[in-house]
Amino acid sequence: MAPERISPDEAYRRKIVGVNERTVTNVSSTDFPGHYPGENHAWNLEEFRNSFRVQFHQNSAHHASFSLIGIDASLSNAFRRILLAEIPTVAIEDVFVHNNTSIIQDEVLAHRLGLIPLTGNPAAITDMNFKRPPSEGDAEGDKATDQNTILMKLEVACEWKEGAQRLLKEGKADDIEELYVGHNVYARDITFHPIGKQIESFKGEHAVRPVNPDILIAKLRPGQEISMELHARKGRGGDHAKFSPVATASYRLMPTIDIVKPILGNDAKKFARCFPKGVIGLEEFTEEDAAKAGEAFEDQIGEKKAVVKDAFKDTVSRECLRHAEFQDKVKLGRVRDHFIFSVESTGQYDSDELFIMSVRALAAKTNKIRRHLANMHITT
Repeated sequence: MAPERISPDEAYRRKIVGVNERTVTNVSSTDFPGHYPGENHAWNLEEFRNSFRVQFHQNSAHHASFSLIGIDASLSNAFRRILLAEIPTVAIEDVFVHNNTSIIQDEVLAHRLGLIPLTGNPAAITDMNFKRPPSEGDAEGDKATDQNTILMKLEVACEWKEGAQRLLKEGKADDIEELYVGHNVYARDITFHPIGKQIESFKGEHAVRPVNPDILIAKLRPGQEISMELHARKGRGGDHAKFSPVATASYRLMPTIDIVKPILGNDAKKFARCFPKGVIGLEEFTEEDAAKAGEAFEDQIGEKKAVVKDAFKDTVSRECLRHAEFQDKVKLGRVRDHFIFSVESTGQYDSDELFIMSVRALAAKTNKIRRHLANMHITT
């Protein structure tokens, strides 16, 4: 018996997660073998190739927005989790304090330094080795080398400007910039000191440096100074958030807004105000629209009607469902297999490249599982 074919309307209905005033319905996937009698929903590679699509909405070095259409939530969530926790980057891990007379405690200052995103030659960062930390069986761990450690320094001191003390006594100093030199410690004050092969791999514009040089680290006053040696290591976000290559990586389902009955006149204007700007538009209610809606609407030809302009911009706030005049006139939902991703890079890698790296990471995991399955011995 050949598998039954379903209508396009039925296929669309199955893909929509219903969003009601107080509940969410149709949340479970049903496209798997055995759920619908007579229908074959076995996964097929060729069908996936034909149906899967990627649409880019925005793409810049630090932010990418794109849609993955035609995949399951488990895959989308796998990409999100890999982006957050499994793509390796470099961050300051060890801080050797030679002198710190600022008001910020050593451990707090070290924590602040670790959270400063760094950038450099992406290829060289990728080729770096992980440094094995001390453990119970190995008290020292791996030694620091040019293959696993990036050396940086922070050497700053605050001093009086020439004549500043006299201006202060005379009450003529209105601006702190007229009094002190080096009173603000910024990320740009961190200097990179390449060792070994790093002299070539991190030279010129590829030198290791903070992504944002204007991050304020500390404030000093005359007589205070900071002298530190910083060791940056390679790590993953699963070990510490400072190694995460993204500020955020999230997705949402594509919203749907179905106007099932005409919304006209002042109601149309009110309906548009229930949504973010650009989601709902107003158009003229024509004779053709009246013929489709029924005789009850013939005397409203020429009025403004509400139409969906761009559901992509909707935040699904459900505001329209709170008003009685819109009851049974609109249905809200989300498309189950349309995931709108937002990836914000911290700067070490471009945001679009990060997603490609997450795909490679998932493929590597899959191949590892396949190798283990191939080596399994079936025992009885």
